[in-house]
Amino acid sequence: MKIAVVALGKIGLPLAVQFADADPEHEVVGVDVNQAVVDLVNAGTEPFPGEAHLADKLAELVPAGRLRATTDYAEAIPGADAVVLVVPLFVHEDTGQPDFGWMDDATRSLAQHLTPGTLVSYETTLPVGTTRGRWKPMIEEVSGLTEGEDFHLVFSPERVLTGRVFADLRRYPKLVGGLTEEGTRRAVEFYEAVLDFDEREDLPRRNGVWDMGSAEAAEMAKLAETTYRDVNIGLANQFARFADSAGIDVHKVIEACNSQPYSHIHQPGIAVGGHCIPVYPRLYLSTDADASVVRTAREANASMPEYAVSRAESLLGSLSGLRVVVLGASYRGKVKETAFSGVFGTVEALRARGAQVLVHDPMHTPAEIESFGWEPYAWTPGTPGEPVDLAIVQADHPEYAHLSATDLPGLRLILDGRRVTDPARFTGVPRLTIGGGEPVTA
Repeated sequence: MKIAVVALGKIGLPLAVQFADADPEHEVVGVDVNQAVVDLVNAGTEPFPGEAHLADKLAELVPAGRLRATTDYAEAIPGADAVVLVVPLFVHEDTGQPDFGWMDDATRSLAQHLTPGTLVSYETTLPVGTTRGRWKPMIEEVSGLTEGEDFHLVFSPERVLTGRVFADLRRYPKLVGGLTEEGTRRAVEFYEAVLDFDEREDLPRRNGVWDMGSAEAAEMAKLAETTYRDVNIGLANQFARFADSAGIDVHKVIEACNSQPYSHIHQPGIAVGGHCIPVYPRLYLSTDADASVVRTAREANASMPEYAVSRAESLLGSLSGLRVVVLGASYRGKVKETAFSGVFGTVEALRARGAQVLVHDPMHTPAEIESFGWEPYAWTPGTPGEPVDLAIVQADHPEYAHLSATDLPGLRLILDGRRVTDPARFTGVPRLTIGGGEPVTA
């Protein structure tokens, strides 16, 4: 097959590599608007760090001529058997409504060069009804082709986490929802040809490509599974805040609850970040205005950085003039990505109280930290940093598991928002966690 992948980001590029790796006869062309990304891919070099096996696979597939990249849709789309689109969809901060700008541009560009017989699959998470109500008429208008006759359109959500995309592609069923039976059949056939699946006895049916019956069902499945996590974390954070007020360690409570099979409470924390969990509930809310449970959980999770800073303030008193280091710019450990990271709310809450804020992240250079408008904090394991009054762990990078009081001279309080530090390493320094009840001093 000739396969085109539109947008070579942290999901799109591994997908393109997966497709090229599935069969030496496949011709895979990736399209991206970023010339620098295209050049790196064509050089067989990964454009971003942290994705397991990506560098090795690029170094093998690109020189072999099985994968290439371009900025030109006219090179990638015509004659393609399948076009897979993974362009980011954003949400307006003020209204919570989806911003289709980038996706509209990409859709019109691919439609200008679409040729008969092509399967078009959207993998970007979408509000329910978008595939049928937005992309179908847009592609038909621009291309002059008719869906269901000249081309087939389906929705098949990505269900992977950056850093482990190739493993997740094997582990989780591939959901497919078409607009016609023939389109769905074509999509199932395509994904079965480019994906392999692990055997899983815990599933109600065989792991593989699952026909969801409609594009709308597939759209809702992705929104529902991610919104569930946000709501569950919101509940955990509510429990944590109560536990703090009552002097209870909520982690022991959650561990006890989850010891039987009917409770699956998630873990509380200082923030919920990333491209998915903070965003997809808003996409769901854009089409279900009555989802009060979803809205309340999203608001609760968004308030956690402010809550964490207020907890520190309740122990230290005024934070005005204090030197505070926020440990972790990334939204989660081992990922160089700040999308909707809790660092933003944490820094804002600290600055609002007059604190002098510094930011550290082992995956970001000092210059990158400065590009966000923050003052970088210089620290490497085994070497003490500059004196600080307060440290707030925002991301669970592995380096912070070995952090100690000697690494942070002058430390008066550590607030571990991810419960990753070792209390024994902070002798004489109070340590707070989210939902840990009273501060602990080793």
